[in-house]
Amino acid sequence: MSEKIAWSSGEWLTKPLSWEEIDGKLHVEAVEGSDFWQKTMYGFQRDSGHSLLAPWNGDKAIEVGFRLDGMDHLYDQAGLMLWSHSEQWIKAGIEMNDGIPHVGAVVTSGLSDWSLSPVPEWAGEVVTIRASRLEDAVIVRARTERHPWRTIRVSPLPSREDWQAGPFLCAPTSGGLKVAFTRWVLAEPDTDVHVEPVED
Repeated sequence: MSEKIAWSSGEWLTKPLSWEEIDGKLHVEAVEGSDFWQKTMYGFQRDSGHSLLAPWNGDKAIEVGFRLDGMDHLYDQAGLMLWSHSEQWIKAGIEMNDGIPHVGAVVTSGLSDWSLSPVPEWAGEVVTIRASRLEDAVIVRARTERHPWRTIRVSPLPSREDWQAGPFLCAPTSGGLKVAFTRWVLAEPDTDVHVEPVED
């Protein structure tokens, strides 16, 4: 069974322009220029993105849900952040690229890497991003109301780090990005990369 995490239990890594809980959903507006990135290809370092974080020890999977609408500009993004420190983190979710929503992840350990895949058919739906530790790795998955789980990434996840996790959003190139987060829960962990999560 999943365990709901209260929006009020998290702390913002960097505060967004505004945030408000309405009917159980967290409505957030990003600051223009907010981003998370470390060096690779672009050379710059950014840790000004907005992430609402709570402690996460990896015993349970963690899931964040949000409605995929309102992303209109290049690199507008939202999803789930796993955070240890400014040079050790993973963000996974939806990012606008060339006018099309893409699902993907950025894994950062000193340097950032980026993987993504177009999902134009997900527009307007509620997206769920999930991370579950399995041994020395984390399995990142995504789905929508109408589309089944797909595995986005399997990445090392150092157990020695003090991890936090929660929803994030960034608006690197423009202002006005607003995201309605619908879900933040702890859930039963994955048992295998080839076995889909159990729905509650």
